[in-house]
Amino acid sequence: MRYSDDIIEEVRQKNDIVDVVSQYVKLTRKGSSYFGLCPFHNEKTPSFSVTPGKQMYYCFGCGAGGNVFNFIMEYENYTFGEALKHLADRAGVELPKIEYSREVREKVQERTELLEINKQAAQYFYYQLRTEKGEQGYQYLTGRGLSEETLRKFGLGYSDKFGGGLYQFLKSKGYSDDRLRESGLFNVDERHGMYDKFWNRVIFPIMDVNNRVIGFGGRVMGDGKPKYLNSPETKIFDKSRNLYGLNVARTTRQKYLILCEGYMDVISMHQAGFTNAVASLGTALTSGHASLLKRYTQEVLLLYDSDEAGVRAALRAIPILREAGLNSRVVNLRPYKDPDEFIKNLGAEAFEERLKQASDSFMFRVSVAESEFQMEEPQGQNRFFERCAEMILELKDELERNLYIEAVVRKYRGQYGISTEDLKKRVNTLALKGTPAEYRVQPKKSQDNTAKKKKENASEQAQKLMLTWIVTYPKIFDKVAQYLTPEDFVVPLYREVAGMLFAQREEGDVNPARLLNSFTDSEQQREVASLFNATIHLETPKEQDQAFADTLLRIKTESLAEKNRNWNPADIAGLQEIIKAKKELEELGRKRRELHISFE
Repeated sequence: MRYSDDIIEEVRQKNDIVDVVSQYVKLTRKGSSYFGLCPFHNEKTPSFSVTPGKQMYYCFGCGAGGNVFNFIMEYENYTFGEALKHLADRAGVELPKIEYSREVREKVQERTELLEINKQAAQYFYYQLRTEKGEQGYQYLTGRGLSEETLRKFGLGYSDKFGGGLYQFLKSKGYSDDRLRESGLFNVDERHGMYDKFWNRVIFPIMDVNNRVIGFGGRVMGDGKPKYLNSPETKIFDKSRNLYGLNVARTTRQKYLILCEGYMDVISMHQAGFTNAVASLGTALTSGHASLLKRYTQEVLLLYDSDEAGVRAALRAIPILREAGLNSRVVNLRPYKDPDEFIKNLGAEAFEERLKQASDSFMFRVSVAESEFQMEEPQGQNRFFERCAEMILELKDELERNLYIEAVVRKYRGQYGISTEDLKKRVNTLALKGTPAEYRVQPKKSQDNTAKKKKENASEQAQKLMLTWIVTYPKIFDKVAQYLTPEDFVVPLYREVAGMLFAQREEGDVNPARLLNSFTDSEQQREVASLFNATIHLETPKEQDQAFADTLLRIKTESLAEKNRNWNPADIAGLQEIIKAKKELEELGRKRRELHISFE
């Protein structure tokens, strides 16, 4: 069971979409709509529109669109229920208690209990750090220079050397073994039964962007293995889609986020005032991480360790960030290994200066490539510039390719005598050969991204345009209804939407944002939103009349063709209907000059 349509609509109406979106995107008014840079893809020219009259948003660049619920769901990665509650709380609407199905109720209860177990565990670890048993962990953390305020801010804790304390504590709270097993906090075997997964470790609670504890990381005290241990993936913890410290960093006023290697890097940087630092959770950067970063910034500074492993990690991360539409730069920490060591030796001001000096990620790759060749030999130089040409070919934008050709030449002209013309020739030669470099270096695209969308035909464009007109200019609906019915829209989804709009017209309230509440599938929501944002440039009343007549006739023509295709030769009554419809269409064509319309 779900909340009633009336409750959902009340919450939507009390959350003006311009007010809500403005909390996330800087909007500028242009005519009857507001525009800004889309938060869901990388762009330099605003194509993201918010229309108060429709109470909907739409991006003409990437196709993201919907009402205020869709925006919060997509931006915050919420379910519909979570978005509804968030907006209800924002508007002061008290949601009634509802009865869920048994299956839904069990899933909600399971998720709630797992979050509560993690919260209780975090409190247990936090308390243990301040007991006699936790002295070793406390000394380790304070010995790393962490203040008491930082320990509290990140909820740092300790698990003692005996692996049963947390289990006993949570059993005393009444949790079942099945639920505790699902939490990922315990191991089970025949000899020991169920016992704590984390023991003799400093504990780092992992929080999602809404400050809920969803997992843990633990650093062993002493020489035990592994050095760092993380919670396994559970129904509330997906390490490829969460970042440590993002719950704090997402509110930063900085224009970029800093991506580090581990927990201590993030914590020491936050303590030094760099509260825009985050880290992946014991795994290499993934496309999920990049998409998450894209919600909060346009630029990422890579701050991996300066050793060989750190360089490799940066090289892996750069194309992933690029694919997500993020700009990236690489910070040079040498001669120090990590940010904690750098800050302790040179201070926060020197660290701030290093951030400002961060290298362009492409030129960083060029510098790393240079170290792989014998540059004192002509053969090594030739192979190096061949590699540079391969990397330049990965860039799809011609202007960007030319800019980096100039940058590479500028850097190496004096030392090796390379010219712009030399490098351009090499790039063009490789392009003609069809170099495989882009396939070797670029991350794999998902099937959804690589699949080409079917190009709309003229009939589909006409149907979308008509649906846009009747929600944008409700006064023309009466005239449209003289000639069209929902059945004239031959695309099934368009017909469904048209039927809902015609029903709203009968009720006296054409409301596309409310209509969108009926669609739960995200792809359908995007497509429906696009139906209300078709565009055509019209300036004069004559152009308006002609466009309206052309669109109306095309819809009717395709509707008749569809009836003809589906006609059963044995259906005489159906044949008579087709003949009648054909005569009406011919008559409408003769009357097209009478189809005056006013888009006001």
